[in-house]
Formats: sequence, C-alpha cells, structure tokens
Amino acid sequence: MINWRKKYSAPRGGFSLIELLIVIAVVGILSGIAIPWYMSYREKVKIENCKLGIKVIETAVKNYGIENNGYPNSLADVKLGDMTDPWGRPYEYLRINGGTTGLGKMRKDKSMVPINTDFDLYSVGPDGKSAVALTSKNSHDDIIRANDGQFIGLASEY
Repeated sequence: MINWRKKYSAPRGGFSLIELLIVIAVVGILSGIAIPWYMSYREKVKIENCKLGIKVIETAVKNYGIENNGYPNSLADVKLGDMTDPWGRPYEYLRINGGTTGLGKMRKDKSMVPINTDFDLYSVGPDGKSAVALTSKNSHDDIIRANDGQFIGLASEY
C-alpha cells in the first residue's frame, strides 16, 4: 500500500505562527527598553557638547577682554557669532559692565541675584525657551555659565 500523504506532502520547515509572535514580542520588549535609554544618552551627549561650546566661547571672550581691556559687545567681535549649540540655536551672550544694578536682562538665581559679574553666556537648551530667573520653568533646561565661570551646566542643577 502506497502512502499518498507522505509521498505528496511538502516537507515541514520554517517557523510556526506562535514562534514568530514570541520573537516579535521579545524584539518589542527589547526596543521598549533600549530606545528610551539611547535617547537619554543622546541628550546627555548634547548637553556635554554644549558645555564644551560654552567653555570655548568663554575662553575667546576672556582672551578678547585681556587684549582689548574690556569684554566684547557681542560674540561677533570674537568671530563666534555664528556658533550654534547642539540644538541649532545661537548661544546667548550679554556683556555686563562691572555692576549689578540696572541690568534687567542679567540671569538671576532663586534670590534674584545676578549669577555673573563679568558676562552672561548660555544656551536656551532643547526647548528653545528661557527666562531671566533660573527658577522659571522655561529656564530649567538651559545650559548656563554661572559664578563667573566656576559653574557650567544645567540651570536646574545650579
């Protein structure tokens, strides 16, 4: 007797539907863990690059101040006016004329005391929003230079 089923049936190969669904679920779980971690890592790298950019500009501004007996009026004076932060926005610079009164645009801490006495230099951060007071929600993600260069980092950490 000839077994027609065995003779004409295709050989069994490949994956079953259950096996494919298990693989898709595992890949989805791993992606759900890896993608947020990667995005967080990328944002930390951008912040570090921004801090480095602020340090480069600070050095150029201080060198200009030594050579010209005064800080520049804008970043264009030190040929860094077109330098942008990692989010594609220009760095913000404000020359301070040695005093702390009458300069409303100066960045201020929680006690509304100016955070610098020489010049303000900062990036508005990922959201592109900023405010004079560091306590404002719009300023929390700004990367700032404070204490005349002693601190460079997130405004929320100052």
